[in-house]
Amino acid sequence: MKIRIKKILVVILLATGLQAQAIQTIQIEKDAALSLNDCIRIALNNSPVVKKSIFNYDIAISSVGVAKSAYFPTISLGVGYNQNFGERSNGRGSYQSRTLPGFDASLSQLLWNFGKADANIRMEKFNRIAAEFDFDETVLSTIFNVKLQYYGVLAARSLVEVEKLNVQINERNYQRTLAYYEEGIKSKIDLVNAEVNLSDSKIALVRAENTYKNSIVSLNNAMYVAYAPEYRITNTETFNLANPYVPMSLTHIDHYNKLLKLPNDISDAVYAVKAEKGDFLKNYTFEKYPYTFEKSVEIAKENRPDLKALKATVKAMQQYVLLTKRQYLPNLTGNVGYSYANTRFYNDNGMNVSVNLSSTFNMKQVKHEVDIANSQLNLAKTEVELLNQNLYFDIQSAYVDMIQLEKQIPLLETNVRQTLENLELADGRYMVGLGDYIQLQDARVNYNNAQSSYIQAVYNYNVARATLERQIALPQENTLTVEDIKDYSKDLKKQEKQEAKAAKKVKKDSKKESNKKDNV
Repeated sequence: MKIRIKKILVVILLATGLQAQAIQTIQIEKDAALSLNDCIRIALNNSPVVKKSIFNYDIAISSVGVAKSAYFPTISLGVGYNQNFGERSNGRGSYQSRTLPGFDASLSQLLWNFGKADANIRMEKFNRIAAEFDFDETVLSTIFNVKLQYYGVLAARSLVEVEKLNVQINERNYQRTLAYYEEGIKSKIDLVNAEVNLSDSKIALVRAENTYKNSIVSLNNAMYVAYAPEYRITNTETFNLANPYVPMSLTHIDHYNKLLKLPNDISDAVYAVKAEKGDFLKNYTFEKYPYTFEKSVEIAKENRPDLKALKATVKAMQQYVLLTKRQYLPNLTGNVGYSYANTRFYNDNGMNVSVNLSSTFNMKQVKHEVDIANSQLNLAKTEVELLNQNLYFDIQSAYVDMIQLEKQIPLLETNVRQTLENLELADGRYMVGLGDYIQLQDARVNYNNAQSSYIQAVYNYNVARATLERQIALPQENTLTVEDIKDYSKDLKKQEKQEAKAAKKVKKDSKKESNKKDNV
C-alpha cells in the first residue's frame, strides 16, 4: 500500500489545555491499492467532523476545570490615585484633597456553599463523559459511512465486469451473425438485432463505468480526500468476488474483427461462451453473522456510545436540578486583604480579615429555573427511552434484512449457473440452426440480469451487515480513541522537534555559505 502523509498539522488541545495534540492529513499515492481498513484510517485522520468532536471533548474537560475553580482562591489587586476639590458650603473658599497612589490586595476563598459547587462539578464531569461518548459515536458513524461507500465501489466495479462481459458476448454474436448473413445462413433481421444489442451493451458499459467513477467520488468524499489520484481497492471477507483490481479508466471496445471461419460443431460454440463467462462470481463465500437477534440487542445496550452519552446527560441534568434548587442557599466565604494609602497628612495601611455569609437570589426567577431544569431532566430521560425503543426496532429490521440476504445469495448464485447453462445451450442450438436469435438473446439477457442481481444481493448483504454492526456498535478492527490521539501526539511532537532542529541547521548552513560568498 502506498500512502503519502502530507505534513499538514491540525492543533488540538486536550486534557489540561496545555498539551498540544495533532492529527496528520493523509493523502493517497497514485495507483495505490487500498484495503477497507486503509480507507477507514484515512477517513478518521482526515475527517473534520472527528476533529470537531475532539474540540468538543476538550471544551468539556476545560468546563470541569472551571467548575472546580470555585474552590480555588480569588485574588484582587488594585492601584489608585484620588483627588477631590470643590467650594466649601460655609463660604470659606475652595478646598482640595488628594490621595497619592495607593495599593490594595485581597484574597477571597469560598469555604462552603452548601453543595452548589459540588453539584456543578459533578454535572460537568457527566458532561465530559457524554462528550467522550459523542466522540466515539462520531468515529463509528465515520467508519460506517466509509464502509457503505467502499461496498458501493466494489459493487459498481463488479457490475462493470458484468457489462464488459456482456459487450464481449454481443461482439461475438455480432461477428458470428455477420458471418452467417454473408454466407446466407441467417436473415438480415438477425444481423440488425445483433448490431442493436451490441450498441445497447456498449451503452450499458459506459453507464456502468460512470457509476463506478461516481462511487469512487463518493468514497473520496467519505475519506475527505480531495483531488485524489487513481487508486484501487481490494476485496473484503464479505465481498470477495474475484478480479480484485479494476482500474478506474477502462478501455472501450470499439473495434471488431470479422469472423471468417465458422465453428465446426456445437462443443466449440459452447467452449467459446465458457471462455468468456464471468469468473468473478466463482467461489464466493462469507462467514455468517455470529450473533442471534437477542444477543445483538444485548450487545447494543452495552456498547452504543449514543445511549451511554444520553445516560450521562441524564445524570448531568440531575445534578443541574440540584444546583438550581440550591441557589436559595448562601455562600460562606473568607477574605484577607491589605491596603496602603498616602495622603498629604498621613499614611494609612493595614490588614483586614473577614468571614461572610451571604445569599442573593430572585425567588420567582429561581422557581422558574427549577421548573426548566426538571423539564430538561424529563426530556433527557425521554430521549433515553426513545433511543432504547428505536434501537430494538432498528436492530430487528437490519437483522431480518441480513438473514434474508444470507439465504438469498446461495440461491442467486445457483441462478447464475443455471442461466449460464441455458445461455450455452441456446448458443449451441443457434449455432447449428435449431434455435432462433430471439431465444439466444433472451438467454443472454437472463444471464446478464442474474449476474447483476447476484452482485446487488452481495452489496445489499454487506450494507445490511454493516448497518447491523453499526446499530449494535460492534467493536471495529480499525478505530480511534481519545487516548490514541494523545499517544499519537507524543510521537508527532518528537517529529516536530526533529524537523525544527533540521530546519534550523539548514538555515545556519545557508547563512554560513552566504557569508563565505560575501567575503569572497
